[in-house]
Amino acid sequence: MTREEKSIAIEDLTAKLAESNIVYIADTSGLDAETTSNLRRACFKAGIKLEVVKNTLLEKAMEASANDYGDLASVLKGNSSIFIADIANAPAKIIKDFRKKSDKPVFKGAYINQEIYIGDNLLDSLASLKSKEEVIGEIIGLLQSPAQRIISALLNNAEQKGEAAE
Repeated sequence: MTREEKSIAIEDLTAKLAESNIVYIADTSGLDAETTSNLRRACFKAGIKLEVVKNTLLEKAMEASANDYGDLASVLKGNSSIFIADIANAPAKIIKDFRKKSDKPVFKGAYINQEIYIGDNLLDSLASLKSKEEVIGEIIGLLQSPAQRIISALLNNAEQKGEAAE
């Protein structure tokens, strides 16, 4: 790869990193062709961009980015793939699902909304994170519950008065 090609690759990676606040890094080496294809297909269906990257180029892209990736560059050893998503827990769920059948992909680290997560031991915690939509849905449900109880109580009270008048 020439210096100019490296520069273009770094600019491309920097632009991809700037587009998202959710970036996972995992080791996908050793997956056979069929499993890799299935992983890519699952990522595509979930709206996740998956790309195998060179560690040095990704590290330089992180340095050039406006985001602070902190110690995340420390996980850039061996084979690295990036998962870029819009939903914080989506890549973790896919990685966890694929790990039911094999020991790969291995979660290395993630940058989620300015927070850094490093280590495969955090995968379960990240998979259980609630998405923004899930949290909003729960809040709406909690807000509707008292109003529904009041309406139900008023309807029951009106029915009882109607029965008493007869």
